[in-house]
Amino acid sequence: MTQNPFDALGGAGGFDMNALLQQAQQMQEQLQEAQARLSETTVDGTVAGGAVTVKVNGVGELVGVEIKAGGFDGSDPDDLSDLGDMIVAAYRDAKAQADALASETLGPLAGGGGGGGLPGQLGF
Repeated sequence: MTQNPFDALGGAGGFDMNALLQQAQQMQEQLQEAQARLSETTVDGTVAGGAVTVKVNGVGELVGVEIKAGGFDGSDPDDLSDLGDMIVAAYRDAKAQADALASETLGPLAGGGGGGGLPGQLGF
């Protein structure tokens, strides 16, 4: 028997592989465009009333840190330790916002599941 197993799908009203491939290519292009938009979008994470603010792009990369003048002079080891903790906390705040933005942006492209539905595609 040399019958192609996909022949059964190709009859009237059947399976159109070219249409499926075109649809997959369009979805891939939309995903790439959405990821590019996310990489250009930034969100801020702030702690301690604005003493520390970090900027993270929509794919979770840290792109900036701002420390309010006058709060930390660097002479006290406890101040420096606190500053490090605040930077981490501000980053976590910004990263959570970036993850939510990515989920909202990519959700429709991932079948409504957000970034988590695309293993290997995103670093979330």
